[in-house]
Amino acid sequence: MSAWIDRILQAFPADLSRFWIACDPDDLLLDERILHSLRERGFEVLPFEDSVAFRIEYEERYRAAWDRGEEGSSKALVLQLRGTDLNSLPWDYVRMGRQVSLSLADLFPRLSYSVIRDMDSEHHEALFVAQNKHVTQPLGDGATKDFILTHIFRISPYLLSRPEDFWREVLRLHFRGAGLPELLAKHVAAVLKDTPLADLPIAELLSSKSYMVRAVQEAWSHFLSQYGIQNGRASNDGASAVLKAVSIPFEHPDVRVIIDTMFLEGALQPVSVEGSLTDLPRWAKVGLVEDPNALGNLVSEGVKKIAADMPTSHSSHRDWVELARRLGEVIARFNGLSAGIAEPLQQQVRALQRNADERLMAWLFQHFADLPSLPAAKGPVMVHHVPRYLALRRSAGEERVALLVFDGLAMDQWIQIREHLAVTVPDFSADEGGCFAWLPTLTSVSRQALFSGLKPREFSNSIDTTSQEPSLWARFWLENGLRKSEIVYQKGLKRTEQLAALEEAIANPTIKVAGIVVDMIDEIVHGAMLGKRGIVGQINAWCETGFVEKLLLLLMKHGYQIYLTADHGNVDAEGIGRLSQGVVSELRGERVRTYRNETLAASVPPEFAAFRFDSPGLPLDFLPLYAESRGAFVTIGEQIVAHGGASVEEIIVPFVRISRKSP
Repeated sequence: MSAWIDRILQAFPADLSRFWIACDPDDLLLDERILHSLRERGFEVLPFEDSVAFRIEYEERYRAAWDRGEEGSSKALVLQLRGTDLNSLPWDYVRMGRQVSLSLADLFPRLSYSVIRDMDSEHHEALFVAQNKHVTQPLGDGATKDFILTHIFRISPYLLSRPEDFWREVLRLHFRGAGLPELLAKHVAAVLKDTPLADLPIAELLSSKSYMVRAVQEAWSHFLSQYGIQNGRASNDGASAVLKAVSIPFEHPDVRVIIDTMFLEGALQPVSVEGSLTDLPRWAKVGLVEDPNALGNLVSEGVKKIAADMPTSHSSHRDWVELARRLGEVIARFNGLSAGIAEPLQQQVRALQRNADERLMAWLFQHFADLPSLPAAKGPVMVHHVPRYLALRRSAGEERVALLVFDGLAMDQWIQIREHLAVTVPDFSADEGGCFAWLPTLTSVSRQALFSGLKPREFSNSIDTTSQEPSLWARFWLENGLRKSEIVYQKGLKRTEQLAALEEAIANPTIKVAGIVVDMIDEIVHGAMLGKRGIVGQINAWCETGFVEKLLLLLMKHGYQIYLTADHGNVDAEGIGRLSQGVVSELRGERVRTYRNETLAASVPPEFAAFRFDSPGLPLDFLPLYAESRGAFVTIGEQIVAHGGASVEEIIVPFVRISRKSP
């Protein structure tokens, strides 16, 4: 166990109390490693966010069992209070609970609190070790920033005097999935303001991966143009004019090796060319498609790169979201290949998908219970965090917010749509991330959680329908200070002719939040006859109608900040046999069945390859049974595209902030 985790756990001696109150203004307990370590010692952490919801869960899952002399859901419960004011808690909690206090200021007494509170929790452990080893006296803001840059991010801005040094560090940071916090990125920009690098958008390049990728893609196009090669993807004249000033030393070995990997994994898109290019450097060929087989080679090499660097059972949720993004890029590229080129690669891609799914399932068994409690301030970890995150964005100054839920959109299908938008929307910018859907990945479970901001246990009466979504969406925002007249919810959008009615609803200047369901992807998926590769053409045809870009431009025109996500993804699945149980199963998806009690759940014949995973947060009388691997409860051998299960492509969905922005 690390010194950092051990220091936190010291505050919770075993068998000292069943009910704890942790005053935790910095959300230190809501780190997945600490949550997991506490759970292993018999402690369950429950954030105090809604007094009624907390009371119900506390009484049902813990106190009733303790009063009977039983352990209940865990030996001990920790009420996590985001603050220090115990007067905000019910009196009986304060009387019964053993109180502890945790804060970054106490744990990092020699570093500036105003700086370290902006650091992501994944860096606390390394920072704790570095402080104890290297800091002997209190450091101010500037010195703390330099200390963190040096010891955590391995960057010294005072040594970044040459373009190749700067770009090496920018690419290395984002390649590891660890862009700088905005506070540190601005500090680096300030240090470099009197250097030849000052004309670059330094802070944005260091802090935003999507911004960096777009800048590199544009710079690559500019680099190729010197050899007479034009890139149709970089068609936004305004953005290109600004970025022509950004010159990247692609030929430098330290830069080249990371650019090479970005092309292989799909972060950068290669440029199609025809004919022989004798004067172009050989190393630059990785960013070109000179013949149809070249894309197939990129897919094959991308699969090898991902397979060699897979997350494990000890990885963080961020590692799995990054894996889902990388995998989505490769799958999107594979699904776009012609049948002749794709066929020899199919087994290689399928093996990667199976490996990823098996590793994720092992990770979910250990860590899924921690995800619902993780903080959403820097981005949602699960879909039910999305409304809370949007409320924080409104508090930060985003007056009008639109949530676009593309029902059933998998990560690879978002990437397909993104590439279409990169060509059709001027100055298109997408700040891409991801979050976890709820299990089972069914619309009535995960989409209701997404619009309500609640765990499925908290809407158990409507868990088998989506009819309550409008009222649940409105209820969340009413509780967060809006009036009913300031809230819009619309579903069923898929065609351009529907946009006039939508505009009428959202144009009213009193509207502050809009929740919009776009369900074309889900319709395509459920009608798929030729697998996920077969629906690529249908999605392309839908994009060609102009619906998606017109929807985005409409929202932008009326001043909305746009966030796009999905309730679940989808996956290629193969039938393992139909379950003929009549009405025994409450919800009957192709990849999952749900039952209302243990007897019914146990009635599934043993010859079916299926397993139980009763994830926390579900109603006690909602018991899912999942088809193993990529199986489905349909005719044996039948090939379908489905959802409901726990594969990477189903459970990790895109969460994207869309805007128009010229670097």
